[in-house]
Amino acid sequence: MECRDAAVSSLSWALIVGGAAYMLRQTRSQTRSHTQYGRYVPAEGCCCPARLGWFLQEVPAFLLPLLLLLLTEEPGRTGDRTGDRTGDRTGRTLLLCTFMLHYFHRSFIYAFLTRGRPVPLPIVLAAAIFCSLNGFLQGHHLLHCAQFEHSWLRDARLAAGFLLFVIGMIVNIHSDHILRGLRRPGETVYRIPYGGMFEFVSGANFFGEILEWCGFALASWSLPATAFAFFTVCSIGPRAYQHHRDYQQRFEDYPRSRRAVIPFIL
Repeated sequence: MECRDAAVSSLSWALIVGGAAYMLRQTRSQTRSHTQYGRYVPAEGCCCPARLGWFLQEVPAFLLPLLLLLLTEEPGRTGDRTGDRTGDRTGRTLLLCTFMLHYFHRSFIYAFLTRGRPVPLPIVLAAAIFCSLNGFLQGHHLLHCAQFEHSWLRDARLAAGFLLFVIGMIVNIHSDHILRGLRRPGETVYRIPYGGMFEFVSGANFFGEILEWCGFALASWSLPATAFAFFTVCSIGPRAYQHHRDYQQRFEDYPRSRRAVIPFIL
């Protein structure tokens, strides 16, 4: 498949503009009331069970890159401009598998462990559309557009980015484990989370995911990955602040030393 530069550029800038607009909208809505998502959305109308909803909305970001990977021919077999560099495919495949690893966990592990509330169908559909477009964007760019020299496998940006991604994923998974442990099956009560990064921030799971995608952007060193990292910060950063404010209002003994999403800072 040929690189679709125009589509890659358009989708990347759509992520940047959309992320900024989404953050502005959330920030404004939080000054008046809770942003309508997650625990703040009444489970009314047409809803999906939490496990099914999470699976349906996350799995496109795993399946689409996987399909692109399976359908992409080996370098040198076509006139693809990415096929003339030694080690190029190794770097591209490694980065794409990193992206897919996150969504494999979210689709096939996290989704079936979650104890969340039913998810309104419009939210599931919107998230599935986003994951489909972003999965295509990251997969197509890495497999058909990105070019990496063989020396890229020894580049400090790649090593630092992978390290940041791994740390972020560990923080994210561990934080989700702590949150699941706060409730027994069937409970809907809220409790103060303790342990791990929750000792420093209220949105430890969000902090972990932000680290993941910032690491991915550093390792990829590309516009699509950077745009996705920016969108992640804009979309879940305000959610962490909203959770932080909710915890403070809900619990009088909530630790005052905790920040919302960035330890010791914000």
